[in-house]
Amino acid sequence: MDEVLAKYVPERAVARCVELIKTHGVHLKIVGQRQTRHGDYRRMPDGRHKITVNASLNPYRFLMTLVHEIAHLIAFETYGRQILPHGKEWKHCFQSLMLPFIRPEVFPPKLLPLLARHFKNPKASSDTDAELSIALKQFDGPSDKSYVYQLPYGSVFKIHNGRKFKKINKKTKRYECLEMATGRMFLFQPNAEVELIND
Repeated sequence: MDEVLAKYVPERAVARCVELIKTHGVHLKIVGQRQTRHGDYRRMPDGRHKITVNASLNPYRFLMTLVHEIAHLIAFETYGRQILPHGKEWKHCFQSLMLPFIRPEVFPPKLLPLLARHFKNPKASSDTDAELSIALKQFDGPSDKSYVYQLPYGSVFKIHNGRKFKKINKKTKRYECLEMATGRMFLFQPNAEVELIND
């Protein structure tokens, strides 16, 4: 288990991750990239706890995703299955589990203040914290994608399912974009990764 995890999480996080996995009886499955989620947790019919995490994540996002899913397991086991998936019980578990990792031996120093702020009130997905998400993506491999906030107004882009949009305007923190096929307006997070279409 140590050797496998060493390929996916920061070196100084491996031992603690292995301990969490063993303590909570996690069956960890590392899977191909999924567009809609970084990972998930399921309690199997036989009572085992199955967690899947995308293999394509960089070490810091992989670690956060693994701990996020273990927090679901602990929250459900501690407080029962009636709690909200990302309610206060889960937030408390996630904060407690992440705290020992938020140190310079595990994360690059420039991420630490962003992580400290994020974990005051963690969200269902770190992707909704645009500043943290953009900072984490600096550690991904090369990509031909752009962020919505980087595109000039009037640019046409497409998303993962092929739908095309034009960037129109900024609304507080998000961007209004016109869907070319329907004429409907949609709001995009600044850190949404899209493919610029060159006319």
